[in-house]
Amino acid sequence: MKFIVSSSSLLKQLSSINGVVTTNPVVPILENFLFEIKDSKLTVTASDLQTSMMTEIDVEAKEDGNIAVPAKILIETLKNLPEQPVTFSIDKETYSIEISSDNGRYKLAGENATDFPRIPGVTNATSVEMSTEVLSSAIANTIFATSNDELRPAMTGVYVNLSDTNTTFVATDGHRLIRYRRVDIASPETANIIVPRKALNLLKSTLPSDNVPVTVEFNSSNAYFKFNNIKMICRLIDERFPDYENVIPTDNENDMVINRQEFLGSLRRIAIYANKTTHQVRLKLTGSELQISAEDLDFSNEANERLSCEHEGEDIEIGFNAKFLVEMLNNITAKEVTLKFSAPNRAGLILPSDMSENEDILMLVMPVMLSNYV
Repeated sequence: MKFIVSSSSLLKQLSSINGVVTTNPVVPILENFLFEIKDSKLTVTASDLQTSMMTEIDVEAKEDGNIAVPAKILIETLKNLPEQPVTFSIDKETYSIEISSDNGRYKLAGENATDFPRIPGVTNATSVEMSTEVLSSAIANTIFATSNDELRPAMTGVYVNLSDTNTTFVATDGHRLIRYRRVDIASPETANIIVPRKALNLLKSTLPSDNVPVTVEFNSSNAYFKFNNIKMICRLIDERFPDYENVIPTDNENDMVINRQEFLGSLRRIAIYANKTTHQVRLKLTGSELQISAEDLDFSNEANERLSCEHEGEDIEIGFNAKFLVEMLNNITAKEVTLKFSAPNRAGLILPSDMSENEDILMLVMPVMLSNYV
């Protein structure tokens, strides 16, 4: 079997799916790309059993065939080759691969393509279409709040709820919760799925900058994403997601509107002086003034700043993890944010003051008790 392809074009396609390949996979053959040629079109597949990605590229080939090619050595070779046509010659008997370029020849050992795991299809699927812009925004606004706790697998992914009026994306790690809702995506069939964090991270890095449509299909076990010449299939998390609506406080009598950049900058400075274990900062609202402070008694470090804000409600003092606040504010683009509080021991809400008419975002963060302060 032989085919000719542009080195830079092949590298670009392989790089887009290379994130799936793990260094110590459960099955050794998953350290390879699966190359399949049919009608002068090369389909390349990468998989870790949970997530699989495929891409297509046109090649010059006179016959069909397949081979498993070591991913790492192929990527490294192509990275160090200048743009030029390269010829792949595969011995079907020994699975040896020879790459010929203007500079030289490179031999590597492939494997039998039949040993590569079969990629599952998505049957009896619910289908919805969205743009790359919408999907990128949904991922960026939620994925940072997913949990790393493998004992609570439902929280290691993003929960997606489709209805006939909107689609809601939710992520939580038990300390904070993000609810991102789009009214411009809807499905006649109501459905709930939990998409793993790794699959979403791969999508985030692969989605093109230009706004193109993404087809999303899913059933009870797998989800399928398709855009341009990229396809991804991932196994869904089969767990019950927490009843997140019940933890969102509704009786918030304290409202504070503040400039996001000023608040974010102040938090970053004050957090330097916070306890390195709790990252605790104190927010003290008095009239139209917000005092932000932190101290680390172990090292006698302390800092405080004052910012002006718009405030409705009684004076309140409440503690939060600065890292959570910084990360959440950093993922908002609004000029101003509204913070809503009810009591020092109840969750606070962060809402962007200006959002597009098609989207709505709510961020919840649990308080850190202020008992450590002297």
